[in-house]
Amino acid sequence: MSDKKQVGSVTYTRTDSSYFAQRGLKRYARVWSLWALGVGAVISGHFSGWNFGIGVGGFGGMFLAAIIIMIMYWGLIFSLAEMSPAMPHTGGAYSFARSAMGPWGGFITGLAENIEYVLTPAVIVFFIGSYLTAIFGTPPAFQPVWWIVAYAIFFALNFVGVELSFRVSVIVTLLALAVLIIYWVSAAPQFDYSRWALNIGVGADGKAVELAEGKGQFLPYGWYGVLAAMPFAVWLFLAIEQLPLAAEESHDPKRDMPKGLIFGMATLVFSAFMTMFLNSGVGKNEEGLMHGAFSLGSSAEPLLDGFRVVFGTGIAKTLALLAVIGLIASFHTIIFAYGRQIYSLSRAGYFPRGLSVTHGARKTPHVALITGTLMGFAVLIIVWFVAGAEKGGAFIGGTLLNMAVFGAMISYAMQGVSFILLRTKMPDIARPYRSPLGTFGAGVTIVIALVTLYFQLQDPVYRNGVIGAAIWYVVGIIYFAVAGRHKLVLSPEEEFALTQGQHGNPEVEGYGKSNI
Repeated sequence: MSDKKQVGSVTYTRTDSSYFAQRGLKRYARVWSLWALGVGAVISGHFSGWNFGIGVGGFGGMFLAAIIIMIMYWGLIFSLAEMSPAMPHTGGAYSFARSAMGPWGGFITGLAENIEYVLTPAVIVFFIGSYLTAIFGTPPAFQPVWWIVAYAIFFALNFVGVELSFRVSVIVTLLALAVLIIYWVSAAPQFDYSRWALNIGVGADGKAVELAEGKGQFLPYGWYGVLAAMPFAVWLFLAIEQLPLAAEESHDPKRDMPKGLIFGMATLVFSAFMTMFLNSGVGKNEEGLMHGAFSLGSSAEPLLDGFRVVFGTGIAKTLALLAVIGLIASFHTIIFAYGRQIYSLSRAGYFPRGLSVTHGARKTPHVALITGTLMGFAVLIIVWFVAGAEKGGAFIGGTLLNMAVFGAMISYAMQGVSFILLRTKMPDIARPYRSPLGTFGAGVTIVIALVTLYFQLQDPVYRNGVIGAAIWYVVGIIYFAVAGRHKLVLSPEEEFALTQGQHGNPEVEGYGKSNI
């Protein structure tokens, strides 16, 4: 019997039980671990990154953009809450698209998500370096050392085991939220919406100018500013969708995954709007302190700027060191995500199969973790050297952020399409949870994601970064067309798709046994 079989445009290689024995995972997570994984993945976006949207849209533009993006995420979250318990595979977005649109749809979606998850930690570690540079007074040229140290520490924590990964996620997520709460409580008495949040005007050259007394327009750049701010508003919620990647390490994904997704999103909505208002609406005229929304729009460490206003520069450094915990929470949890995402695509043969081997005793996908770490660091270094120090932290951070959002928007649109198609193609599979928004919610997600992607390409400041991510995407698709599609393996995601849900559920049975 041949060890290969053609199925449509792809070729499957037969494997024996030893293949999956070398790629085992361990179940550990419950609902609050999943909540922490989702909230922790996103929370860094409340510490840095989102504020660049103020620079292109003013406070009002960013505020309305955040509402639009929030709507997109609720549509996505409810769709995932239905799909993930029905298809509890580590593949996540790739798994859903594979069942809905075949191998090509699965790979195109998975590759977009791969770009998002590899680049998002690169953005976060850049902001970690910015905070630590400000706190310890190290020169800008020292930044790569901070990046290497951070990657090494949190790779190690994810390598040790899933139990430690989730425990660290819970601890740092709670600490990050505590730091934000400290800021909210301390900043509220100094909040002056009209004076500080509305202190952006537009000069004759179309660039932002600071209004000394505030009281500017709610939408200084008009509705175009709202649309231009949407890619940055994504940073307030980006990566909450990674929870399905933990399905094969969750004790009860059918019950816990919807709860983790919905509770996590509700937490993030509250935190996002509290932070956006209170970080934008405080300021002082003293030298070296932030000037409300105007200076916030180009700051690489906005929460540190806020602490400086509230407490002064001395104690603010101590609090800012605590604020790094927020960045660490996301950095740690998204390293977890790219390890599982690369693992799942590799286990199925879309990526080279050696990347999915797990550690014999620890059952962590250490090869995938190493690969994702090296890829993210390489992109960060390239952007750092190409941009040059003269461009500043806002440009470098914004470029990396837009590259990550590019992958995310394609992935979100494809997941929305997957949801709609699965309702039609697999109406009878068990769905422990059903989205209250149904196909309408998925459709809204698709539209907003595509509009956001379009406006990323209209931004001349960050367009080259988006084009760079697009080249990465095209190269990956060419690899799959030439080689990858002939090396697929009957992983649980593949078996579930080929048997229309009859086989391939990793919760109840083995896999790789169907007669393909």
